[in-house]
Amino acid sequence: MEEENKESSVRKFLDLVKKSRRGKFKVYIGMSAGVGKTYRMLQEAHALLKNGIDIQIGYIETHNREETHALLAGIPVISRRKLFYKGKELEEMDVNAIVNIHPEVVIVDELAHTNVEGSKNGKRWQDVVDILEAGISVISAVNIQHLESMNEEIEKITGIPITERIPDKILELADEIVNIDLTADELIDRLKSGKIYDKTKIERALNNFFQSDRILQLREMALKEVAHHLERKISIEIPKQIKLRQERFMACISTNNATAKIVIRKTARLASYYHSPWIVLYVQNSKESGDRVKLDLQRHLINNFKLATELGAEVIKVKNDNIPNTILKIAAEKEITTICIGKPHLNLFQIMMRTAIFNQLLRSISATETDLVILS
Repeated sequence: MEEENKESSVRKFLDLVKKSRRGKFKVYIGMSAGVGKTYRMLQEAHALLKNGIDIQIGYIETHNREETHALLAGIPVISRRKLFYKGKELEEMDVNAIVNIHPEVVIVDELAHTNVEGSKNGKRWQDVVDILEAGISVISAVNIQHLESMNEEIEKITGIPITERIPDKILELADEIVNIDLTADELIDRLKSGKIYDKTKIERALNNFFQSDRILQLREMALKEVAHHLERKISIEIPKQIKLRQERFMACISTNNATAKIVIRKTARLASYYHSPWIVLYVQNSKESGDRVKLDLQRHLINNFKLATELGAEVIKVKNDNIPNTILKIAAEKEITTICIGKPHLNLFQIMMRTAIFNQLLRSISATETDLVILS
């Protein structure tokens, strides 16, 4: 027993040592392509070089923008890894070369990029985590629409599905997040003058993504994300005279796939705002046992558990026919401050009058300090 305690103590100390050796992580975030994220990263690289910092480019994408491309001059570049995929020669960032060369700082563009099949990691953000853990600091960039928990909301705004996404927890790793902000008019002017896309693509872009109302909504989301990061940083680094209760969120889901996704993503956002732990709870009653639920619903449920895990939640599955009591029991055990549920198909008055489960849950919660949030 004494040996086990010693080993546990050593492991904890090693974890602390590794954390202290971890590289610093800075992310430039923007509302869309063309705001100047890559340009600013390269400007910073020149400033760091002048101050004697060993900074190199691990991966950069200038999109042939003349002003940005000109800034590459003088910054050391780590050669990309060449590989063949489906008969074509492709290039990817060489993570092993970066770790072996071990510069103080490395620039890694396109954080949401999906790596070619056969790479060590499926996503570039996973490569960045490996580089940080090797003790190398990283400066990277991403657009707000690639954030996983905002995926559905942004698709509604833009009408464009976003396939490359990063989990919110990656931004939580960042030591610094910088928003590259432009007004809608400034961004559209940059597009019209050919500073974002080739002239043949300008008209199409103006009629689709680059519309003033869409840009304004994306701009607001980017500003809010950076503000929330600052709030989290302040709450962690600045001691409080009065200790407030730590927020803990619990998302309650069922086999209703569409509602479950909404509840998971919106609860992830709330937890991210408060830098709080959160869980996803699924209470399986006897009517939803394995042999009674359709295969497609089971598949959706598994996918939702996977989504919740990717967004940083702890997933809890419980079998019990008394759903309200189970929710309250888990909430008490996990010290949950806010329970999140999906908006019922009936209106709230009908639910309160006719649904025993909901009525019981409301009555029970009212006797505690736990909040109930109904997500639309």
